Amino acid sequence: MRTVFCLLMSVFCFSAFAQPTTKTIKVSVSNPSTISRVDEPIVLNIQELDLGFVPKSAVVMQADKEIPSQLDDLDGDRKADELAFVVDMNARGKRTFDITFSTEKSKTTYPSRVYAEMLVSDKKGKHVPVHSVSIPGSANIYNQMHHHGPAFESELVAYRIYFDHKQTIDIYGKFNKGFEIEESQFYPTDEQLAHGFGDDVLRVSGSCGVGGFKGWDGKKAIHTNPVDSRTMRVLAYGPVRTISELEVNGWQYQGKELDVTTRYTLYAGHRDVVAEVFFSEPLTDEVFATGVQDVKGSVSYSDNNGLVGCWGTDWPVNDTVKYAKETVGLATYVPQKYVVAEAKDKPNYLYLVSPKGGDYIKYYSTFTSMKENFGYKTPEAWFNYIRNWRKELELPCVVEVL
Repeated sequence: MRTVFCLLMSVFCFSAFAQPTTKTIKVSVSNPSTISRVDEPIVLNIQELDLGFVPKSAVVMQADKEIPSQLDDLDGDRKADELAFVVDMNARGKRTFDITFSTEKSKTTYPSRVYAEMLVSDKKGKHVPVHSVSIPGSANIYNQMHHHGPAFESELVAYRIYFDHKQTIDIYGKFNKGFEIEESQFYPTDEQLAHGFGDDVLRVSGSCGVGGFKGWDGKKAIHTNPVDSRTMRVLAYGPVRTISELEVNGWQYQGKELDVTTRYTLYAGHRDVVAEVFFSEPLTDEVFATGVQDVKGSVSYSDNNGLVGCWGTDWPVNDTVKYAKETVGLATYVPQKYVVAEAKDKPNYLYLVSPKGGDYIKYYSTFTSMKENFGYKTPEAWFNYIRNWRKELELPCVVEVL
């Protein structure tokens, strides 16, 4: 008995004081552009790293400086799928990072440079945080969701996604860099407005807003309807990026039944959102639409090759007594491999897009509000910015595991 007891105690002590499993890899990041980059997103696929274990934390070091990062579980299996961080890169520059993964959870908390929330409102006006909401396709909880779906922001801009058949992307412009959504809840009070808060700067109505993913009926963009079910979820809250997903199952579209998930990612220091559309199976000749709203009285720009933008001024909301007209610049860029054609309907400047036999589409959307003290003040300046923005997207940094 004494021998058994000693053995058990040995096992217990070994387990209690066992060291975590770690592995350090070296990663090289190169900027092929002649333009320096600020807050360049770097993303590593955990599975491709072949660590031999499931990491619960990671530390990114550049020389003796720790770089804030985050591990994200993207499929809900409670295992990290990607590591993300942002770095500044000189023109033609190269940086090397040492990344240590561990089976031990980290106790480090980085200051967050993004914010996200999704709230359900009760009858007493309380807003309850939720990570995910699923409803039958026949249901409509648009007005039960505070700010009508998830809202997320970087220091520069804020967005919200409508959780209904429209799936529109709406925008919130700021005067100053910083975070406002947690305090203003997308609807600033008179006192907050007087203290320099931003607000809703676009009346999206039935349009795609800024980069909303739509169907196409041959003449106009159409909403995602009818469907069997809809799910809205927030996958990541920071500190480096926010990730939100809108999933529809059983979408009756062009003679087929589709399951589609649209993922929106906003990085620290960025005004642009990355949109990824995942289909449950490869498609054939189905065509969809995305782009930007034709703001009332807008001037537009297109390079006829995937980039479309506009600049216009309109009342942002129905309450035109409280809110003045807002001037905004909008843009969407679709890589050429997904472009089918350019199109225009009454509320939108569009590109028709298709996975062309595949099951994935990726595109990008961005905006500015003229109220920004750090933004763009003329359509010419805005259109020049989005042309350069496209060039950067087409020439990403090269990431290599050494």
